[in-house]
Amino acid sequence: MNDCHLPTAVIYTQMTPESMVTVRLAPEERISTMMTLNQTLYQLFADKAQQVNIEVLNLGLGYTAVTTSDGGIGLSYTYFGGKKSCMVLNEHIDYEAKPASLLLEKIKSDNSVERSMALALINALNYDAALALPEDNDNNIMYDKFKIGTDSKIAMVGFFGPLARNFKEKKVPLEILDESRGLGHKKDFYHKLGNWAEVLLLTSTSILNQSTEEILANVSEKVKTVMLGPSTPMAGKAFEHLPVHMLAGTVPIDKEKTLKAVRHGMGTPVLHKFSRKSFLSLV
Repeated sequence: MNDCHLPTAVIYTQMTPESMVTVRLAPEERISTMMTLNQTLYQLFADKAQQVNIEVLNLGLGYTAVTTSDGGIGLSYTYFGGKKSCMVLNEHIDYEAKPASLLLEKIKSDNSVERSMALALINALNYDAALALPEDNDNNIMYDKFKIGTDSKIAMVGFFGPLARNFKEKKVPLEILDESRGLGHKKDFYHKLGNWAEVLLLTSTSILNQSTEEILANVSEKVKTVMLGPSTPMAGKAFEHLPVHMLAGTVPIDKEKTLKAVRHGMGTPVLHKFSRKSFLSLV
């Protein structure tokens, strides 16, 4: 992503297990500091990935699903970065029945499809933890926590149809950036993240196109960010270096129906029928 509008300076609050440290960074320093999300995800799950095998890898047109030998299942959006031929992977590897660590490495790949498979694996490795989180099926907790109402100023990266319709019905001011749909202009949107928005709803697909850090480098300190969507890794430690305040993900419950839906190219509305919407507050 180019043509990035950046504020001249920001206050950046970094959470660590021991303390909370607030430092002032210039925009270019902040982006450099933040460009660690995929590496952090890898490090968090590297040990567990060596202990389990991959059972099923379903690479669907809409989503990818992975199941693991310890009973985990995870989803990720299948992100095609400009498909030009029948080959979408760098090499032929049969991951099934192999150690999960073999696929986990691909979260650092230059290939977006490989990153998609690895993110689904990460969500499978985190399955038990995600399953234990509370539910927010109607987004009521998110609305209450961030006081989303008619006076709120909402920025949305990635078009979330049900939320967008709800905001429109309630006359909540909303700005959307979704380049695949031709919605919004990045420079203007980034400017509003710095001086207008109060809540940012950020698609977890940004992890796959590696734009998460760039987007978050543009938010002002008053913005509360929610990362959401079926790809969302419900692992708070992965986001301790980022100004993210809530994770809202999709945790499959019916594994067989989920795998079948993925094979058949189904999208979020169908997958939600076989899952629960969980949330994790980071503040």
